Amino acid sequence: MIEKVQILEDKLIDIQKQLVNPEVMSDTEKFQKLLIEHGELEPIVEKYRSYKKSVQQLEDDKQMLNEDLDDEIRELLESELEELSKKVEEDEFALKTMLIPKDPNDDKNVIVEIRAGAGGDEAGLFAGVLFRLYTRYAERQGWRVDIMNTNEQGIGGVKEAIFMIMGKGAYSRLKFESGVHRVQRVPETESAGRIHTSTATVAVMPEAEDVDIEIKPDEIRVDVYRSSGHGGQSVNTTDSAVRITYLPMDLVVTCQDEKSQLKNKEKALKILKSRLYDMMLEEQQKELSAQKRSQVGTGDRSERIRTYNYPQGRVTDHRINMTIYQLENFLDGDIDEMVDRLILEHQAKQLESMDA
Repeated sequence: MIEKVQILEDKLIDIQKQLVNPEVMSDTEKFQKLLIEHGELEPIVEKYRSYKKSVQQLEDDKQMLNEDLDDEIRELLESELEELSKKVEEDEFALKTMLIPKDPNDDKNVIVEIRAGAGGDEAGLFAGVLFRLYTRYAERQGWRVDIMNTNEQGIGGVKEAIFMIMGKGAYSRLKFESGVHRVQRVPETESAGRIHTSTATVAVMPEAEDVDIEIKPDEIRVDVYRSSGHGGQSVNTTDSAVRITYLPMDLVVTCQDEKSQLKNKEKALKILKSRLYDMMLEEQQKELSAQKRSQVGTGDRSERIRTYNYPQGRVTDHRINMTIYQLENFLDGDIDEMVDRLILEHQAKQLESMDA
């Protein structure tokens, strides 16, 4: 690890020299690129320098202990040694965490797809609850939400909800939400008061950019039709709804929430590109060796990741064995505690892989 950080320190020094070079300063593109790289390296190098200083002080104090000291000074020295040892450990862990390769998608916007699973109408109601959970979380983070397509149930639930969350770091905070979410509660329609179990699936995908995925015009078929509401009634009188079929995989995306055909087509293409990009990332993940793959990962779509138990007022994440007894707050978007633990667990697994 020390060798790696030393190389980064040398690189930072070189970048600092380049940034004051008049020729580099006149090249706007190169100068901006170096500034970004400097901003990424500086925190790591500062932590490394703090670590080196603490290690050196620790060695000096250990040598002093071998000298003839009075009891008071020896006691102070031993206390300082204890504090320094703790600081060295903390700095070392922080450095290792900083050296974990950053997911290039972490700062991207995300497209979230929620679908009702097993459980009939109750599953649709639960999908609606999850829809609200993530939109409330986005509001708490100061992110924007753009609803791309919804397929509602007449009783207040949703069969499907697709929406984009736009904000820096959205993918880094939400990527572990993909998987099967299970709810246990007494349905409003259940007169006998029996606990019902139903599920909904969540897929969180980074927004694909044009450089990530290229779709050729002859690879898609675009159909337009009139959007419909509950019971099949027409929502508007123009053919504004769009269905795009990606022919190589027979993958279908529909979008009808906008009144403009053009806007619906743009949104449908965004969803399609993000799905294809997500599939590509999933294939890359599968290629990783079993030893290096994180146990948290990005969540197998068929994996049951979390249970929401209404009678006990708890939510349990099965991947990290974490239970929170504040279900109401959690469903209102207060999920940071769970998200932070998932990220820490992911980092711990990555550190294990680095040390292996």
